[in-house]
Amino acid sequence: MSNNNRCTCRRCTTRGLMGPAIIITVGVLFLLDQMRGGYFSFSNTWPVILLVIGAINLVSALASTEGHLSGPVPPVAPVAPPNQFPGQGQGR
Repeated sequence: MSNNNRCTCRRCTTRGLMGPAIIITVGVLFLLDQMRGGYFSFSNTWPVILLVIGAINLVSALASTEGHLSGPVPPVAPVAPPNQFPGQGQGR
């Protein structure tokens, strides 16, 4: 796979950290559940995942887009002209 089309601006790089950050957070939460249990059980600590997602989204929104590479623009489907004669072509 070629990295020539990959954007390296800070915003895209930060968004790319979302998956690994969530996986690490879930792993740490399960580790706390196994080591401590009780208050640190996963059922009590799962909102931390939402906090991590929110923090990464906030950092991504505040990051610079200098050097951003936008992808190819998808083709636009042609729009059919409006029916000039109402009632025509509706098949009764």
